[in-house]
Amino acid sequence: MSAIRLGVVEYLNARPLVYGLEKRSDLFELQFHVPAKCASLLYDKSLDLGMIPSIEYLHLPDYHVVPDIAVTSDGPVASVALFTERPANEIRSIAVDASSRTAVALLRILCSEWFEIEPEFVTLQPDLPAMLKRCDAALLIGDTALYAEHESISVHKIDLGEEWKAMTGLPFVWAFWVGRQNAVGAPHVEALRQARDSGLQCLDEIAKAHAPIGKEGDEAEVARDYLRDNMRYVLNDRCRAGLKKFFVSAADLGIVSNTGTLRFF
Repeated sequence: MSAIRLGVVEYLNARPLVYGLEKRSDLFELQFHVPAKCASLLYDKSLDLGMIPSIEYLHLPDYHVVPDIAVTSDGPVASVALFTERPANEIRSIAVDASSRTAVALLRILCSEWFEIEPEFVTLQPDLPAMLKRCDAALLIGDTALYAEHESISVHKIDLGEEWKAMTGLPFVWAFWVGRQNAVGAPHVEALRQARDSGLQCLDEIAKAHAPIGKEGDEAEVARDYLRDNMRYVLNDRCRAGLKKFFVSAADLGIVSNTGTLRFF
């Protein structure tokens, strides 16, 4: 069994899924990228398997998913959020970080079905003060959103995972391992499961190793609480139901052209 090119999301929330895999050079060659880059490299066949935003799965009919493993939330996610000084129903323009197309698609759905607004979307670099100078609200994802010091500039944080749960009663699937048919074998799938299970037993270690070093010194505590309280790493029946609802809503809004069918390795 040869080593495959594995595209890993560089954010904190993906670290438990690859715990110890750097020692498995017989099976994996690890590359770290933002979510959208992982998706692009997978589409271009520069990766064999990638942790990609869930909506990217719909782009090719031969994509398959590694079973049972995903980055999900069942309520507040903490790392995907809208920052604004205004109530949600008064937002007229939103600056978006394009690093994850799933987050942008989810935000469009929430605007239409939940907040009942039709804002202008403007793609900008993920710099919160600059984004809020240009627009009424700013979408940030990943570690940038998790550690954003929004209270220091007196803005509200609207958690998109929490809003999705309030609207649907279901978890949200942010990302999962995807590749083309026959891209991975049983040893790869089993190693990914073992990495996830081992990572979940070592969240304190992961948080300490990958939290940024800040002047307040509480980043590791924020990281640990985030991994323990906000993140989930299974793809169960409720998660699949949430994913189906997301795909249907995205298709209804014309964000995607089909609702897809999950195919597993």
